[in-house]
Amino acid sequence: MDSQNHNQLFSVLRKSSFYSYLIYLNNRRKKDILYYKRLRELQKIVKNNALDTFFQPVLNLHSGETIGYEALNRPAVTNEFPNTEIFYDFVGQSNQVFLFECFCRNISLKRYMERLKDQLHKKNSLLFINIHPHVLLDSNYHSGETLQLLSDLGIEPKQVVFELTEKSAVTDFPLFEKVLSNYRAQGFRIAIDDVGSGYNSLKTLIYLKPEFIKLDKSLIQNIDQRIEQQQLVELILDYAKLSSTKIIAEGIERHEDLAFLMEQGVHYGQGYALGKPHQEVKPGRIPPCLMKKEKLSIII
Repeated sequence: MDSQNHNQLFSVLRKSSFYSYLIYLNNRRKKDILYYKRLRELQKIVKNNALDTFFQPVLNLHSGETIGYEALNRPAVTNEFPNTEIFYDFVGQSNQVFLFECFCRNISLKRYMERLKDQLHKKNSLLFINIHPHVLLDSNYHSGETLQLLSDLGIEPKQVVFELTEKSAVTDFPLFEKVLSNYRAQGFRIAIDDVGSGYNSLKTLIYLKPEFIKLDKSLIQNIDQRIEQQQLVELILDYAKLSSTKIIAEGIERHEDLAFLMEQGVHYGQGYALGKPHQEVKPGRIPPCLMKKEKLSIII
């Protein structure tokens, strides 16, 4: 290559690199602007209590009794947060996790008691509250504050189940086990969410020894037709029997899936086939045809 061609090539590469760098800077600027817009929107939501709280029933699949509710907090749709998944993904990546989690915990407990009113089953109902595992490890988080709030609202700690998503990785299992032991000593119970969704399931279950295992909806949907899902649920059920853990199947939407889970002896269930999330606290219901089928099979 002669000197002239070499210089031309170098000039093109230099311009190309500079152009790529400008694109990088522009994209970075857009991301930064979006981040700060979302951060301001999140802070405004917390300041104005601008979350809608829904309660989805959890049912005993043998008796049909509603044993509790999962509190679900949802923001309004905005340009910054077009859906709930994007909203919670942002919260998890921001520096607002601790403050937001405390805000959600308080608002869930208060609205639960406000909307439960004088329903007869309130003394026995469980309330499942989603909580980021890292919050429990935060030195700023004091369980005494939760206990005081529960006392003010007339809720027993044994009614509250901290639901830890398995998607948030726990790295220091011995430390986390010690922290959870402290909460259990105060009466709280633990559920591991999203089990079977492809994360660190077995290690999480063995170390944290949850009172409840919530099976991810990816394991439940169309389970009556898929042998691989059936085998995995069977293994988890065997583990639950040995460890005195209760199984909650999430995302039950089809009667066929519900019938299969009932037949296999899954303890509890949650999903549209049993009860949709409502702002009011409403008990769920197993379709009468399935309850009759279950009772007949027991008699036979």
